[in-house]
Amino acid sequence: MTRITAWRRHPLARYAVLILALALVGMVYAAFVQVGKPADAALAAGKVDDVAEGKSLFIQHCGSCHGMSAQGTGTAPTLIGVGAAAVDFQMSTGRMPAAAPGPQAPRKPPANWVNETTTRQIAAYVQSLGGGPQVPGHEQVDPAMGDAGKGGELFRANCIQCHNWAGAGGALTQGKYAPNLNSSTPTQIYEAMITGPQAMPVFNDTTITPEEKRSMIAYITQVREQRDPGGFGLGRIGPVTEGLVAFVVGIAALVLAAIWITAKKRQKS
Repeated sequence: MTRITAWRRHPLARYAVLILALALVGMVYAAFVQVGKPADAALAAGKVDDVAEGKSLFIQHCGSCHGMSAQGTGTAPTLIGVGAAAVDFQMSTGRMPAAAPGPQAPRKPPANWVNETTTRQIAAYVQSLGGGPQVPGHEQVDPAMGDAGKGGELFRANCIQCHNWAGAGGALTQGKYAPNLNSSTPTQIYEAMITGPQAMPVFNDTTITPEEKRSMIAYITQVREQRDPGGFGLGRIGPVTEGLVAFVVGIAALVLAAIWITAKKRQKS
């Protein structure tokens, strides 16, 4: 007992107990988190059976770039922890599988083997690897449940620097660009905000709440349906096209007017 008492009174004893307690808590937490994790993640993204089917599809179509275990390679990043929402966004917009490496994967028609089922299966497999943002439900992205006015304020504060006030997109640096949002579905817009594809930052629920995201979707879908009663919209790109048209049309009109006036004067003389 004397030896135990002496050890307990040692100056380092309290630190040893603290380290032991933290290690024990970590082991218990890891045990509870890992149990049933793949199944829970698969259920969140689709069906439990989708994981096996998704793994087979992933190895066949995605493993050559992302690695057979989605660990990433020099060609493509790791997909561990990106979540089902990222997979659904990339595959539903045709960005993945990519046709060729480049600064940014463009939107294109999905590959012939990509459909709702195969997308869900690969998303379930990736979700089972390390969790991550899940595909949003209908109520989360329904524009009718959002406030377009509030969404417009949020969009102008966070998005117009890249996407333009009307979501027409714009050029960025190093060959990248903010895509046009007119072809994006409400689900794809929400997924882009929570996953941050390519050059886009991630807007998590702390930065922009789910209700605010839904309001931004309401604004984007409302603006794309508006007409341009004042004339040609010129792609709604902004002062670049407007200035070009003003210069070309305006200068051309002035040149033609000057030629016409001088021609009249020559005829009189």
